Amino acid sequence: MTILDSLRVALTALRSNLLRSILTTLGIVIGVASVIILVAVGNGATGEVNRQITALGTNMLVIFPDAMRVMGRSSATGSALPLSEGDVTALREKIFGVSGISGQLEESAPVVRGNLNWTTSVSGVHGDYTFVRDWPVREGRELNAQDLRAAGRVALIGSTVAKQLFPGENPIGAEVRIKNVPFQIVGLLSVKGQSAMGRDQDDVMLIPMTTARNRIVGKSDVQVDQVGRIYVKLDDQTNIKVAQEEMEQLLRQRRKNGPNSEDSFSVRNMAEFMRARTEVLSTMSYLLGATSAISLIVGGIGIMNIMLVSVTERTREIGLRMAVGGRKRDIMLQFLVEAVMLCLLGGLIGIALGVGIAWLIAYLASWPVAVSLNVIAGAMTAAGLTGIIFGFFPARRAAGLNPIDALRSE
Repeated sequence: MTILDSLRVALTALRSNLLRSILTTLGIVIGVASVIILVAVGNGATGEVNRQITALGTNMLVIFPDAMRVMGRSSATGSALPLSEGDVTALREKIFGVSGISGQLEESAPVVRGNLNWTTSVSGVHGDYTFVRDWPVREGRELNAQDLRAAGRVALIGSTVAKQLFPGENPIGAEVRIKNVPFQIVGLLSVKGQSAMGRDQDDVMLIPMTTARNRIVGKSDVQVDQVGRIYVKLDDQTNIKVAQEEMEQLLRQRRKNGPNSEDSFSVRNMAEFMRARTEVLSTMSYLLGATSAISLIVGGIGIMNIMLVSVTERTREIGLRMAVGGRKRDIMLQFLVEAVMLCLLGGLIGIALGVGIAWLIAYLASWPVAVSLNVIAGAMTAAGLTGIIFGFFPARRAAGLNPIDALRSE
């Protein structure tokens, strides 16, 4: 009896009890579908995190003014002494490995062009900002040192602002007004996409830091040359943790933070923060993956149970096959093929269900998914192995029946 003959007999047996066969495979269906969904969502989330790390800028540290504490109570973040141009200069000159540095002084403001207006984030930055953030200018030019020295009324805009104020037009050279101050658009930024918090990073306008302080945001009463937060880009050879410690020590000295007092600033490695989120997600994926494996085991036990029932129901048939020359290995192969086919059927249904649900999640929740052919192949392999493992005992039991006793059974 060949494998092809066994397949033909197995298909006949499964079709004769079609509903029972489908219900038997539910555990396999759930297990395979769970694996597909979890891996697709996990891979999609990992890819999105990597994209966001790239969007933040590689080898980058961000320095924020921290919350001020009064009588043990903490006020809002950023209420401490603002960071200054002096801090930017000191970090550039005294920290080894700094390849670019820029402040970002940010405020939301309406931008008007003719009869169109759009409220966006207006950020005062230094000339290194686009380099530090790995954010090239798609058209036009960068902000330069002359723009900062002269507090020039020039601006770079993101793609979202361009779509809102210049639909179907080239914005380079056009004039807009921010708080009734005219600005000329000199550059269009490349598309950046959403941030880790879901914010549209392309909904932005960049202007010289000096212009932002003098015209848009205003000067702080306690720090006339405030720069908001500071972005620091390090070269590839620099140890980012060592550089972070050196920055913290330098800023403590400049801001007169004593050894027993809390820092009035915070230095954050945003890439590490994003990777930490990925690790949490991976841990959850492993836990849910273990649940999927349990579903496969439960499904395999269900298939073994049904195959044992099938052996009992078909004892006389087994006896007849043995009586006409059927060998033990032929009987064993027949039932083993049936068990594997049940699992593969459940695997196919589970793959279709898992891929469908994964794409539905992507559509309804706008969550990135990545369905991998390797995972699909692995899921089918796992389903086949489940059939072999849990179908072996019923097949062996069928092959071990005594032909005479089998023929006498009713």
